[in-house]
Amino acid sequence: MSITVNSVSKSYKSQKALNNISFSADKGQIIGFLGPNGAGKSTMMKILTGFIKPDQGAVFIDDIDVLKNSIAAQKVIGYLPEHNPLYAEMYVREYLQFQAAIYKVAKSQIEDCIEKVGLTLEANKKIHQLSKGYQQRVGIAAAILHNPKVLILDEPTTGLDPNQIIEIRALIQELGKDKTVLFSTHIMQEVEAVCDRVIIIKKGKILIDKKLKELQDSKQQIIEVTFNISCDEVIFQKLSNLSSVKNTSDNNWQLTFSSDKDMRSKIFDLAQEHNLKILGLTNQNKNLETLFREVTM
Repeated sequence: MSITVNSVSKSYKSQKALNNISFSADKGQIIGFLGPNGAGKSTMMKILTGFIKPDQGAVFIDDIDVLKNSIAAQKVIGYLPEHNPLYAEMYVREYLQFQAAIYKVAKSQIEDCIEKVGLTLEANKKIHQLSKGYQQRVGIAAAILHNPKVLILDEPTTGLDPNQIIEIRALIQELGKDKTVLFSTHIMQEVEAVCDRVIIIKKGKILIDKKLKELQDSKQQIIEVTFNISCDEVIFQKLSNLSSVKNTSDNNWQLTFSSDKDMRSKIFDLAQEHNLKILGLTNQNKNLETLFREVTM
């Protein structure tokens, strides 16, 4: 395993950031690490990279115990933190040369990274002269400079325009062929385009850890319906293939069915049976975005 996390917990005073988290990942996997703000994503990434220590649990990167030998682990990790730390007064190539000296990387590798992330035309500019998107590319270049086995990216496409996002997605996919990539993002389309596995956490706990294909192949349908008056949840129990019911607000209900058939006619029959009028009704198949909202709201 390239990444192994066993029963990791971390608290900041009275706040539990991570609560007994365990997962592992193999070489060649690209994992979307998702969760609402404050879920514990950045804390987990900082623990994986050895920047902070957990209160309990064990973490291994490429079979190296991160807690006992963080320096050795960091040699095989590429890390782009959420707030990209750069020396703004340095030139792009100068900054990467500085990073390369730390890792004892050949100069040829610097030029290769510059080309990979699309910085060729910006390499002789000072970092503060670059747009936020190009500064993000400098951070990614620094993260892959030493050809790490594990790549950890915290919000890697922040500040990029749509064309740049597509280019960075392609880069991540290419890097994922021979590395383990773990990256966090709030853009669900990005995960669907790049990842082959999804981990969703909330309040420090893993809610979902599945291959993306499993989530995409699940035949589920979500119907949101608004009635003219309030009703009791019990009336929905007769509906076939119903997997969950949620009262989202007042007379609004979210119904999830384990079926690929259109269940709207069943809702109309139900409303007629209970003398309810339907004021609004929407139907959608479950995708990653709806699943994320369902488990994290």
